Amino acid sequence: MTRALVACLTLVAAVSLGAQTPTRPATASSPGKIAFVSSRTIMQSTPGYAAADSALNRDIQAGRDEIARLQAQMDSAVRAFDQQSPAAKQAKQRELQQLQERYTQRGNELNDRIQQRQQELFGPINARIRAVIDGIRAEGNYAMIFDADASGGGLISADPTLDITAKVLARLSQAQ
Repeated sequence: MTRALVACLTLVAAVSLGAQTPTRPATASSPGKIAFVSSRTIMQSTPGYAAADSALNRDIQAGRDEIARLQAQMDSAVRAFDQQSPAAKQAKQRELQQLQERYTQRGNELNDRIQQRQQELFGPINARIRAVIDGIRAEGNYAMIFDADASGGGLISADPTLDITAKVLARLSQAQ
């Protein structure tokens, strides 16, 4: 879930790199303003986040439980297979391979379902955050807004006065 927000905010920053504001285009002689936000703080403070996070965690746990049951079945089948005679092993080998294929397929299905569910739950929240950040960027004539929480984002140190996280949070709370 945080990866989705980081990707969203990184996309906003990347798009902003090439964007020029209509009122004052960035040029070599007039560098654009920059700012940063704490995506983690914004996401966790956004209305609807706690409910979405809780719902996703329930779905993830249900998937983990199902995978654990499938793994237990696999382990049991392998133990039974190992205890059989060589002749019986040949007959059961295909059955064991099919069980492994079903296990792998179901794991992939569960991962896809979780990713889809994450998009369903957090897509609207991310879109709302992105819209607010884009609005603040345009209003403030910012050329770029970085995510201070992005791993590998390159932001090592910044002037705290460039932090517009509180402004984004205020705008999000007004939008309710």
